[in-house]
Amino acid sequence: MRVVIIGAGQVGSSIAADLDDTHDVVVVERDPERAEELNYSLDVLAIEGDGTAVSTLEEAGVDDADMVIASTDNDETNIVVCSTVKAVSNAFTIARVKNTEYLWTWQRSEKAFGIDFMVCTNLLTAEAIVRVVGLPAARDVDPFAGGRVQMAEFEVDESSPVADQTVQEADRFDALTFAAIVRNGSVEIPRGETVIKAGDRVVVIGSPKSVQEFATTVAPEESPGTAEEVVIVGGSEIGYHVARLLEERGFSPRLIERDADRARQLAEELPGTVVMESDATDLGFLEREHIGEADMLIAALDSDEKNLLVSLLAARLGVERTVAVIDTPTYVELFEAVGIDVGVSPREVVAEEITRFTREGGAENVALIESDKAEVLEIEIDAESALAGKPIRESIADLPEGVVIGAITREREFVVPRGDTVIEAGDHVVVFVDTSVSDQVSKIL
Repeated sequence: MRVVIIGAGQVGSSIAADLDDTHDVVVVERDPERAEELNYSLDVLAIEGDGTAVSTLEEAGVDDADMVIASTDNDETNIVVCSTVKAVSNAFTIARVKNTEYLWTWQRSEKAFGIDFMVCTNLLTAEAIVRVVGLPAARDVDPFAGGRVQMAEFEVDESSPVADQTVQEADRFDALTFAAIVRNGSVEIPRGETVIKAGDRVVVIGSPKSVQEFATTVAPEESPGTAEEVVIVGGSEIGYHVARLLEERGFSPRLIERDADRARQLAEELPGTVVMESDATDLGFLEREHIGEADMLIAALDSDEKNLLVSLLAARLGVERTVAVIDTPTYVELFEAVGIDVGVSPREVVAEEITRFTREGGAENVALIESDKAEVLEIEIDAESALAGKPIRESIADLPEGVVIGAITREREFVVPRGDTVIEAGDHVVVFVDTSVSDQVSKIL
């Protein structure tokens, strides 16, 4: 495909880096130094210019583009870009926005603003955070097949019962597949005799019930459920949506917001949330409110450094797990190394959502493992697929190394993948794939 990306910030650059090997990519960026840097670092054509201007879009070849992705940090700019593109070409348009009001307007009116697909950074981030709440030791959780399949990544610590067990010993679940082990930054496809070690990150794919059971096995001292005490720090848009989504799931969270007017507004809009007006870095306040007794603290303030500070304070007071919103993707690994349990980058979350539209082979859903080391794809099987009409043990021989079939759904029912399972046309298959062969696998499937 010919893909034009407007905006070479962290989101745009991440998408460009993911696509430059397999697509013809053009990036439009206002900053001349940034544009020049991209021309040297990636196999893309970077153009300096204003993405809202027709002349710039024509220079980028938007007439021949299959897709235009507006990924600047300004919502209104992205909307104008898509509207302008629709006026001069037939390209599929994707807009990144932060304000959920734009998303809801677009959802109510088909293709409003000339946008074919819209991704909302704040809402996607909140949904990613809520998915790890109540799932002990989970670092990442992604739904597939309409929620009938889950992919989850778990951190194994020294006290975990599965540490030093083989995969065969740890696999006591009817509908669970051990897809990968991330160890020392590398991804390994596990076999039955593979030993799970402390410090490993285990990626599993299965039914939500089996994933939940495995989570309890990984960290039995943590008791998941709606009775958990969850504290949200920061009444930002992300903090608000986290509280709202938790309320919908039966939780009664507490939210700390410093600004009096914002706290009052949140208290009116979140009837199931206890809103407290205070500075979350006030140690005395945290101790008086027994924040240390919380099962989880979610830091959703307006800066990475504040979220790090609040998370470390909470951990020192005794909070079991801390989740922090980290706007700079390169900080995620660093912050987790110094004590945050889970770092969620809004920019990475939205880049992952956009990336699935660019996958060859029609992947219906995509989740990235460890940023870009591996992927989990959901693909609907047709009659020409290498998997159709054959037992898995036969068809897997036609696939490259680094592929694991994690789950199957057939007519909205979960099917456990075993060696003698025959995959049929129309089935939805969730596969774990090493990034180096993902495009090859998408074509075959």
